Amino acid sequence: MPHTPFSGSIPDDLLYYPDHDMWVRELPGGEVLIGATAFGIFLAGEIIAFTSKPKGAEVARGRGMGTVECRKTVLALHAPVSFTLLEGNEAAEERPKRVNLDPYGEGWMARGRPTDWAAERGLLIDAAAYRAHVLKIEPEANFV
Repeated sequence: MPHTPFSGSIPDDLLYYPDHDMWVRELPGGEVLIGATAFGIFLAGEIIAFTSKPKGAEVARGRGMGTVECRKTVLALHAPVSFTLLEGNEAAEERPKRVNLDPYGEGWMARGRPTDWAAERGLLIDAAAYRAHVLKIEPEANFV
C-alpha cells in the first residue's frame, strides 16, 4: 500500500513540543491548554480512546498526562510543560473522534496551571520551527 504523506494544519498561535508532538496554548489568567498535534495523530493513527489524568494531578514536563488508544497500541501522552491539571477534556474522552477531527479546538486534552512556565516556555518551539521538524520526518508533508 503506498504511503500517504501528512496533510494538516500547524497553527501559528501555538507553541509546540516536538519530542512528543504536543501543542500548548497560553490562556488568560496564567493557564495553558494542551493537546496532540495533527502530525502526532497522523503518526499514531486514528485515536479511538483518550483518558486524562485526574483533576488536581501534578504532571512534570515529559511525564505522562494521560493516554490515547489507537487501532494498534496504547500511547502515553507526554506533558510539554509541568503543570497542575485543572481539567481533562471529558467531552473528548466520551467522543475521542473530536481529537482526530479538531485537535486544536474541541479535541484539546488538558487545561492546567503551569508550575515552571518561566523556565519551560523557552523549551517549546514556534509553528515555523515545528513545520521544519515535521518536514525532516515527512518531507512530502502538506500544510493546510
